[in-house]
Amino acid sequence: MDKFYINGQWVAPHSAARMGVENPATEEIVAQVALGDQADIDAAIAAARAAFDSWTVRPVAERIAVLRRVLEIYNERSEEFAQVMSTEMGAPIEWSRGAQVWAGQVHIEATLKAAEAFHWEEMRGTTRIIREGIGVCALITPWNWPMNQIACKVAPALVAGCTMVLKPSEIAPMSGVFFAQVCHDAGVPAGVFNLVNGTGPDVGARMSSHPDVDMVSFTGSTRAGTAVAAAAAPTVKRVAQELGGKSPNIILPSADLEAAVKAGVAGCFGNTGQSCDAPTRMFIHRSQHDQALEFARAAADEVVVGDPRDKGTTMGPLISKAQFDKVQGLIQAGIEEGATLVCGGLGRPAGMNRGWFAKPTIFGHVTHEMTISREEIFGPVLSILPYDSIDDAVRMANDTPYGLAAYIAGSVEEAKPVARRLRAGTVNLNYPDWDTFAPFGGYKQSGNGREYADWGIHDFCEVKGVVGWGA
Repeated sequence: MDKFYINGQWVAPHSAARMGVENPATEEIVAQVALGDQADIDAAIAAARAAFDSWTVRPVAERIAVLRRVLEIYNERSEEFAQVMSTEMGAPIEWSRGAQVWAGQVHIEATLKAAEAFHWEEMRGTTRIIREGIGVCALITPWNWPMNQIACKVAPALVAGCTMVLKPSEIAPMSGVFFAQVCHDAGVPAGVFNLVNGTGPDVGARMSSHPDVDMVSFTGSTRAGTAVAAAAAPTVKRVAQELGGKSPNIILPSADLEAAVKAGVAGCFGNTGQSCDAPTRMFIHRSQHDQALEFARAAADEVVVGDPRDKGTTMGPLISKAQFDKVQGLIQAGIEEGATLVCGGLGRPAGMNRGWFAKPTIFGHVTHEMTISREEIFGPVLSILPYDSIDDAVRMANDTPYGLAAYIAGSVEEAKPVARRLRAGTVNLNYPDWDTFAPFGGYKQSGNGREYADWGIHDFCEVKGVVGWGA
């Protein structure tokens, strides 16, 4: 944790600055991570720039083979990744294995399959269309889905022929360090993949503004995303962003109300509510609203908050004291603004006196103007809002600065026209399985660009037209 991976080697950082990594379930410092500075970033970017010319002309089949080896080693070490993410995030161990580690695996698999079928070159009339790696990429990933986001950026960048510098979140950096070792052991050529740890205002800002970086791929808050875009603007580099969300979940009258509500609660509370696409606003027809509250309460009662190491635990802590305090403040706002507290509320669950554990919280009779309906909470807090008509539900669902995801439950034929009206990058009908080949990204302030499979590969490519090729 005290070294960076630059140009195929683990090297001592230029800076002596260190930061403690906290286990949020115990509030104990479990590691120290080095914090990079400008010299560290310059060295990593220089290594990526030097490696680009030889890597980007390697045949696609060879780049795919390298990524396939990365996947093999990642899978071999899956339990190590599960344990480290459970420690750095407080994720329940079964969730860490079945969701966090799994996400990295399936995204690399999807990228491999997409890369093999990708149209890297094609003829359009007499012009040869060539898709090639954009260049040196700065990859900035968040703490809430570490391997999901690292895989969604590194895998397509590698097969596209890019070189890169990864900055994982300094709050949960250990899994990123493990991934760097996987890349090394898989034979990723020196300089193609580099890792520097550090804070967003220091390392992230320098990466975003660096003149030798051709693209920034950022996942995080909308506030931080605007800072990344502003830093990147003077050098006119490509910026791909996956940012915040306040996803609506419209339960149609045709839905099985109990099943739809319980699935919606589970979707909101998964990963302790710390997912940008979580269905945090549930819209219920007014005639069914009070019944829905009882179903929601019953679903919340089934959540087991506890020690992440216990296989029976289904919800762990929030990531940090800062996040805990933010969630508590928004719960307080919901109470003060007159929403009905169905379950949960302020403070830790009964019997817990340490760790950043929050109570699974549900509010009913929420109005569209309330703070808990407007602001991204990023915690286990669900707002249930009544609606009088489909038009009413769609209007409220779209009246948000975000547009990452949306959910609809009910008759598929009834849901389809509603899906067309929702302003979101992904609309999920009846809680489908995770589709790693669907485009993932947002409208409005939820970002730009798309990730997953061939969608992600496209984002890391430039398009060249050689006119007269076939004349």
